Amino acid sequence: MDLVGSCKAFVSVTEAGSFTGGAAVAQIPQPVASRRIAALERHLGERLFDRSTRRAQLTPFGRDLLPSAQRLVRLAEAMEHDAQRARRRPLRLAVPDTSTTRDLAELEAQARTVEVFLEFRVAGPAERAELVRTQEVRAALVAVPPEDGVWTVPLGLAGEAEPDEAVVYLETLRAGRAAGARRRVWVQPEDDVPHVRDRVFRARDAAGLLPAQVEVAGTLTTAAASVIGSADLLLCSADQARELGLAWRPAGGVRLARGYDVAAGLGDDVGRVRTPLRAAIARCLGASLAAD
Repeated sequence: MDLVGSCKAFVSVTEAGSFTGGAAVAQIPQPVASRRIAALERHLGERLFDRSTRRAQLTPFGRDLLPSAQRLVRLAEAMEHDAQRARRRPLRLAVPDTSTTRDLAELEAQARTVEVFLEFRVAGPAERAELVRTQEVRAALVAVPPEDGVWTVPLGLAGEAEPDEAVVYLETLRAGRAAGARRRVWVQPEDDVPHVRDRVFRARDAAGLLPAQVEVAGTLTTAAASVIGSADLLLCSADQARELGLAWRPAGGVRLARGYDVAAGLGDDVGRVRTPLRAAIARCLGASLAAD
């Protein structure tokens, strides 16, 4: 027997003075209210209402039980209110600094439609993983090799000048005999992870560039500032290049991409973020989705 539901029907009928009115207050059909009260009477072993009158008149037993039923209903309503408030508690999610405020706002708005209420913590790749480990956030979009990721962001090279070719080869940055500043590729902190950085370094060495021609910047702003007004290139996504007003091309001869997955302290939080928000996170990251 649904004890709480039966007590709600009992209290509603008592307060309305009729089974029809009580059913309307409880927002259930009148026959359902009657069945619930009959089940409660069987459970308790006594009649709650005097059926000999047209009004819903309490028996002495019903009057004695009414205060307990009212307390139970109030407690159940308070619990439902607390549960609703707990469901709306923000889920702190650590995210890369590569997404714009608009990207994050659209992700948060989409999450609300599935009753997931996000609060963002912007952090670098290593810090995001550490924030999950120390439980300072409930979940994080962590950097993983692209072949292991749920989301993949292709990377290329962007600069102020529009390239003539469809791809940019690192060999074109080799210094000639003429003196002058050597062009560099700037790697932003989001890509200072082994599966991106090490591939870039290997491609640099294979192209015959000097070690200093591929440099990891302390911030994305520093990396972008080093490219603006120079012939240097920024390793970035196509979306980032558009935001910065740079011309973007894929890197020739090497596949460079970011990979992302969700990490969380609780498995349920992984599912709450990864499954219903899969497409929304892809849009936020400027990513493609891995095949299932």
